[in-house]
Amino acid sequence: MSELLARHRAVIPNWVSLNYNEPIEIVSGKGNRVIDADGKSYLDFFAGILTNMIGYDVPEVREAVERQLATGVVHTSTAYLLRGQVELAEKIVRLSGIPDAKVFFTNSGTEANETALLLATYARKSDQVLAMRQSYHGRSFGAISVTANRSWKNSSLSPLNVHFLHGTDRHLSLFQGMTDADYIKACVEDLRHVLATSVSNDVAALIAEPIQGVGGFTMAPDGLFARYQEVLAEQGILFISDEVQTGWGRTGTAFFGIQNHGVTPDMITFAKGLGNGFAVGGVVARGDLMDAPHAVGLSTFGGNPISMAAANATLDYVLDHNLQGNAARTGKIIIDGLKAAAARLPVVKEVRGKGLMFAVELRSPAQAARFMEETKKAGLLAGKGGLGGNAIRMAPPLTLTVEEATEGLDIIVNVLEIINAEAAGQ
Repeated sequence: MSELLARHRAVIPNWVSLNYNEPIEIVSGKGNRVIDADGKSYLDFFAGILTNMIGYDVPEVREAVERQLATGVVHTSTAYLLRGQVELAEKIVRLSGIPDAKVFFTNSGTEANETALLLATYARKSDQVLAMRQSYHGRSFGAISVTANRSWKNSSLSPLNVHFLHGTDRHLSLFQGMTDADYIKACVEDLRHVLATSVSNDVAALIAEPIQGVGGFTMAPDGLFARYQEVLAEQGILFISDEVQTGWGRTGTAFFGIQNHGVTPDMITFAKGLGNGFAVGGVVARGDLMDAPHAVGLSTFGGNPISMAAANATLDYVLDHNLQGNAARTGKIIIDGLKAAAARLPVVKEVRGKGLMFAVELRSPAQAARFMEETKKAGLLAGKGGLGGNAIRMAPPLTLTVEEATEGLDIIVNVLEIINAEAAGQ
């Protein structure tokens, strides 16, 4: 592995980070487990950053891809009719709840968010956009401009005029101790103040993650975005829900995360888990917004026949097996268990999450790094994030069994106990 690591460092940018002091190469997977090049097995609680949504080596997905490969048609482009693209778009339109919606397919969440921002700024003839503090929307020029996490923001230059809102920052002293209702009221008052003071004329849109991914799974209290939408509607400002991580039933309580707020947005962006590892992203939006741009457009690989085969099979699997219900059931086991453990472990600052999207915020980045190493040793893969790099974020495949949920919970709690004991002994 040291030889491969040296080769990696020689040709891959330094800013492409690797997990663990001794990074691993994953060589095979089955169900919700993967195996590294040394033969060690891991229960995967991060799923390729929420992308292997229904696990590994799923027959329905593999066979769908193999059927498409057998036709010899790997690519034709959007200049031709693509049956798989149309079929998938029809399903997404129905599930989105957006009236008279249409879908544009891309290759990633970053591209999806760029497309949504283009549609919004075109429709509103404005470069002004609202976004949330601690947000992350991608690595491209426009997506970085609506990202409010300094660790992921390489440039202050921007094609957009962006104003950032409160809503996921209850850790700040001015909000501590507030009830959900009081916090929502304070955030709405701040939104009105921003619109009265910081912007000029029309604002294009608000883009928001229902649960912030890179932000460490921080989230607005249910109902905040409904109140925001009421204010936005007064001025015709559009609402873009970034569901790259929260979509497809992951929260357990709704198929798209924004539905937990009782909101039907103007646009939803998606990617990651829909292809279960195959590259797919896109935007589902009101038809009038999608049809409006006057210039010709396409995405060379968006709607690719192979990705569409995988995505159709994945979405069908999610729906046919009620994986949203499974996320609610198994997620509750883990989140309840973590909250019970946190009550006796001072090293844990907060446990948060919905369904199979949960995080443990520790007291320091060093403790988070220690957690990563110890869970790796114990055979569980997790992710790290948060504004300060001290949050452990986990999102297992939606196919997680009750037994695997209990197994993973036991590993996490045992590791937290180790870190807590070390902190107490300092």
